[in-house]
Amino acid sequence: MKKKSIIAILIFCISLTVSAQKIFDIKKYGAVGDGKTLNTKAIQKAIDAANKNKGGRVVFSKGKFLSGSIVLKSEVELFFEEGAILLGSTNPDDYPKFEGIRALIIANEAKNIAVNGKGIIDGQGRELALAIDSLHHTGVRIDPKYNYRRMRPEDGRGKLISFVKCDSITMINITLKNSPGWVQCFTECKNIVIDAMKVNSTAYWNNDGIDVNGCENVRITNCNVNAADDGICLKSESPGLQNNNIYIANCRIRSSANAVKFGTGSYGSFKNVTIENIEVYDTFRSAIAIESVDGAEIENIKVSNITAVNTGNAILIRLGHRNGDKPGYIKNVSIKNVKVQVPFGRPDIDYDMRGPEVDYFHNSFPASIAGIPGHLIENVTLENIEITYPGRASKGMAYHPLSRLKDVKENINGYPEFSMFGELPSWGFYVRHVNGIEMKNIKLILEKEDFRPAFVFDDVKNLRMKAIDMPSDKINQIIFKDVSSSNLDSESLKRKIEPEQNKFELPAH
Repeated sequence: MKKKSIIAILIFCISLTVSAQKIFDIKKYGAVGDGKTLNTKAIQKAIDAANKNKGGRVVFSKGKFLSGSIVLKSEVELFFEEGAILLGSTNPDDYPKFEGIRALIIANEAKNIAVNGKGIIDGQGRELALAIDSLHHTGVRIDPKYNYRRMRPEDGRGKLISFVKCDSITMINITLKNSPGWVQCFTECKNIVIDAMKVNSTAYWNNDGIDVNGCENVRITNCNVNAADDGICLKSESPGLQNNNIYIANCRIRSSANAVKFGTGSYGSFKNVTIENIEVYDTFRSAIAIESVDGAEIENIKVSNITAVNTGNAILIRLGHRNGDKPGYIKNVSIKNVKVQVPFGRPDIDYDMRGPEVDYFHNSFPASIAGIPGHLIENVTLENIEITYPGRASKGMAYHPLSRLKDVKENINGYPEFSMFGELPSWGFYVRHVNGIEMKNIKLILEKEDFRPAFVFDDVKNLRMKAIDMPSDKINQIIFKDVSSSNLDSESLKRKIEPEQNKFELPAH
C-alpha cells in the first residue's frame, strides 16, 4: 500500500474517533471572541473539562480569541472552525514557563492530542517582540543579555506551539502564522501526523516553520510553509535525541534560510528519513541541507523529486565537528530527480525580515558535499540532477584558485552553511573528504560565463561518474586532487547544451 493511502486512512480513522467525542465550546466556559478579552483561563477550563471527561473536542467558533499560554492535555482536540482565530497575547507576562516550556500552546507528556480545523493560530509575534524590546529599553523588564535580534528563548518570545514527550499527535488543515519564535517544535515525540497545514511566519527572526527534534514515526505531508528561517527542520538538540522513520512529502516551501534541513543542532541521530515531491521557491540558502556537526549519526536518507527555483543553493551535505567528543558520521544518502535554478542576486529579497545573511558579496556557491580530514562522508548517490547556475563569477573574488586548492578553509568547527568555506573553486559541485560517491545523469547549465570548473573533487575515494552533461566552452571542467579509485565514463560526457534547454519554470501549482 502506498504511503499516501496509509496516511489518508489514518486521517480518516482519526476523524471518526473525533466525531464521536463530546464537544466543549470555549464560549460556554466564558471565552469572548472580540480580539480584546484575554481568554486564557476560559480556554484552559474547556481543555481541563475535556481531559477530565477522558476525551473531547474543544471548539473555537468564528471570532478572535486572545490568549496567553494554554496547556493541551491527553485525549483532547483543539478544533478551529472556519473563521476562528486564536490570537497570541502581546504581553510577555502571559507566557509563563510550564515544565520549562514557553509557548502559546503547550503539551508535555500528553497522548492522543490534536490541533485541527480551517481556522488560524496567530501568534502576533512581531508585536510581542517589540513589546519586549520596549520593556527592556524603558527599564521595566531588563534583559541582561539583550540582543536586538532576540536570539535567545529566555527573552520571553517563546514558540507558537511546543509539544514535548507526547505520543500520537494530529494536526490537519490548520493555519499557523506570525510566531514570535519557532512556529512549532516537537521534542521527543512519536507518532505525529501533520497534513494540509499552512505556515506563514515571517514576523521576526528565528521563525522556523516546522521543527522536529528527536522524534519517531513522523509524517509531514501536503503542507505550505513560508518561513523567515528554516522551512522544515529536523533537529537533535541534545545527545541521545533520535530522529527515526520520518516521511516528508508533497510540500511547498519558501524560506529566508534553508527549505529542508537536518540540524543545526545535531547531537543525536537522524535515520531512515524519506523526503519527496517538494517544491521550493524564493529561498535564500539550500533546497536540501544535511548536516552533522555535533556528533550526529546520519544514515539511510532518501531524497527525491525536488524542484527549486530562485534558490541560493541546491544541495549541502556537511560532516563537521563543532561540538561533541568526536565527529559523527553521514552515510547512505540518495538524492534523485532534482531540478534547481540558482539566481545571481539574493533570492529572498522580498522578505522584510530575512534570516541569517552572508555578510559579503560573493560568487554563486556550488552544491557542496564536504567532510573533514579523517572523517569522510560515505556512500552518496546523486542521480538525475539538473542545476542551472547564473555564472558571472568574478576572478577578483576567487580567493582559492585551482593552484591553491589546499587553501580552501576546512572550517571544521564552523556553523554549517553553504557559505562556510568562503569562495569556492568550482561553480557546479565541490566535493571533499568523501568515500563512495556516484554521480549519474548530472546536467549543469550556465546562464553566463563562469571562469571556474564545473567540478572539483578533493580527497575523494571510489568516485563514479556517468552521463555528465555540462557546457563545452572550455576544457578542464572536472578537477581531481587526491582522488583514488575513480571511474569516469568519458564517452558519456555531453558537452553541448542548446539554448532552449536553459528555460526553467516551477510547475503550475
